Amino acid sequence: MTIAIALNTDSINNLDLSPALTVIEPLLKEGAASYEQQLSFNLDYPLDPGDPRELSEVPELRLWFIRLDAKYPWLPFLLDWKAGELARYTAMLVPHQFSTKEGIQYNPEALEIFLMHKIFVLTDWLKEQEIPSSSRLKSMAQMLGYELDDGLFEMF
Repeated sequence: MTIAIALNTDSINNLDLSPALTVIEPLLKEGAASYEQQLSFNLDYPLDPGDPRELSEVPELRLWFIRLDAKYPWLPFLLDWKAGELARYTAMLVPHQFSTKEGIQYNPEALEIFLMHKIFVLTDWLKEQEIPSSSRLKSMAQMLGYELDDGLFEMF
């Protein structure tokens, strides 16, 4: 079951996190483990017809997602990876370009920094939630094109 956060122009332009808070906070009270990979975003942010940008290239949207990520840095755990939500979330936070042949092309160094930050944040958060983490985190890294060695998880 997918749970959606509905965002519109007003909430985005005002950096209003309340649409996300009203969805995420009850999930936390019930136990986040039950909602692994079930969260999505419905974005209602119309662009002018001649605007060639993708939504992840709109500064206002990116800023909203940066604010959300500051509030919930472990949010990738809840995102529906199979539906592309992890890739879209990453695109909001990591510099990238679009290629008509290859799709989204993240800045490699920025993606690596983003991924390792998420690995560290999620490792700690998942331990607090008493949720086994290494296989989940390795899967997340694979979704972004990286292979993590088991030795990394032995370090912390």
